[in-house]
Amino acid sequence: MTKKRNYDNWSKEELIREVIKLEKRKKYGVVWEDKLEEVATLCKEKLPILEEEVKKEIKTDSEKPVNILIEGDNYHALSVLNYTHKGKIDVIYIDPPYNTGAKDWKYNNHYVDSNDQWRHSKWLSFMDKRLRLAKKLLKKNGVFICTIDHNEQEALGLLLQEIFPGKNIVCVTIVHNPAGIQGDNFSYCHEYAYFVFSKGGRYIGHQIRNENEADIRNFRDVTGDDSLRTAAANCFYPIYVKNGEIIGFGDVCRNDFHPGKVNIIKNNGVIEVYPVDPQDVERKWRFARQTVKGVKDELKAKYINKRKVWDIVRIKNRFNYKTVWNDSRYSSNNHGTQLLNQIVERNAFSYPKSIYAVIDSIDAASKNNNEAIILDFFAGSGTTGHAILEMNKDDGGKRKFILCTNNENKIAEDICYPRIKNVINGYIGRISSKRIKGLAGNLKYFKTAFVDANPTDKNKKRLVDKSTEMLCLKEDCFDEVKKGEDFRIFKNSQNKYLGIIYDDKGIEGFKKEAKKMKEKFVVYVFSLDESAREEEFEDMADMVQLKPIPAVILNVYKRIFK
Repeated sequence: MTKKRNYDNWSKEELIREVIKLEKRKKYGVVWEDKLEEVATLCKEKLPILEEEVKKEIKTDSEKPVNILIEGDNYHALSVLNYTHKGKIDVIYIDPPYNTGAKDWKYNNHYVDSNDQWRHSKWLSFMDKRLRLAKKLLKKNGVFICTIDHNEQEALGLLLQEIFPGKNIVCVTIVHNPAGIQGDNFSYCHEYAYFVFSKGGRYIGHQIRNENEADIRNFRDVTGDDSLRTAAANCFYPIYVKNGEIIGFGDVCRNDFHPGKVNIIKNNGVIEVYPVDPQDVERKWRFARQTVKGVKDELKAKYINKRKVWDIVRIKNRFNYKTVWNDSRYSSNNHGTQLLNQIVERNAFSYPKSIYAVIDSIDAASKNNNEAIILDFFAGSGTTGHAILEMNKDDGGKRKFILCTNNENKIAEDICYPRIKNVINGYIGRISSKRIKGLAGNLKYFKTAFVDANPTDKNKKRLVDKSTEMLCLKEDCFDEVKKGEDFRIFKNSQNKYLGIIYDDKGIEGFKKEAKKMKEKFVVYVFSLDESAREEEFEDMADMVQLKPIPAVILNVYKRIFK
């Protein structure tokens, strides 16, 4: 991926430095020529902040969580989130540009086409910067998901190994276009989704199937020598049934005990069911006594009318996700393009994901956590946000999403935001003309902006004055309850209180209001150094958790922009 160099005119010193550099180059993994990126170098001179677009706020239900849409370059958005959400994200799902060479992706404001000799290096440089910022946002048990096609699949896999050493990295194949996209030699009908998660434990949830798709089988092993009682003594024990319901499990039977039949009815009406087949052969249950409670919810007592006995069946509807997803629900045309065309202007966005591919990916990664925080920093048409709203509707969950997208070709203003707004509020289908009921929810819309990075007192004060949105986002407190001279107070639906003091003159005013409210506060107080003005709050130390601004923000930016 590197350009051949001409060393003829190099000096001896330059050649020595180049040899040393080449000797230090890694021997395994993906290697590329790192390319400067304007959005990253800008952060040496300007620090990213957030500014709210108040007119775009959506608020339909104060009991529902507040979701976030950030318009701006995702490098800047991720920089802000490194302050507000470090270690807080449960799932990151992204669908980055696939680098097809078809002029669908810009680098430094220029389209990268198939003739660009630095095409792959630019893509890797672009992804490397963002993935390293995103990694810091994940919880320790968080899961990262990245979709890709054949153009960069192998390079992405190696990059992920470098950024996430020691993690499980599993590549799932998703058939999203069964008809195939015609190529010179093959028709491509699939793409990939990389799942990155910790080792040593369950981090990927089960796929839940409906009743019609459930696997129903006898809980008793039925054939062969391996199914006999003698093959596993700890799998021979009674299962207690009463009134047609399983109520418990007995101890493993002694070797000299033989029930002689499937059922033994006790005086209290409890039926002991044993793994004895119709020929009175003693077999075994499929699970040992010490592990059977783990599948209790999948077991059901069933009356066999022909034999006049009770038996046990296992109804399995929870399965490990497979590494090949091949289902009509993953069609990017039917459940991506056609769905989007119903909600916003027709053909406004190319190749939106199937909403079900996103739902199943997030469902697998969040492992039944219906209060997860999900981040998508390549939000595009907003499929991830739509998917989260649908998931919350289905199970009453309180998942929250954070979407980040630039406004290239008005994608944020004309596609992503209108889609989320329509899905929340309801809309008339543009093709079907049917009224689609809204899913309800709340949304805050922010844009990235900047303040000067030069650490003068004036610039520090400017950063403090422009920090409100970042602090509200960090503390998840958006409802303003008091605005005074040089201070503001916010709260959320869980009665968490946030105070922001922008200047020394605001301290007394804030203290007076806080004492009236008699609540505990997280308080950000202006300070030109790293002290949080503790001496000013000695009389209410039990009420406030103090943090200095802008130091808490600058310390994060110093680390990521070094």
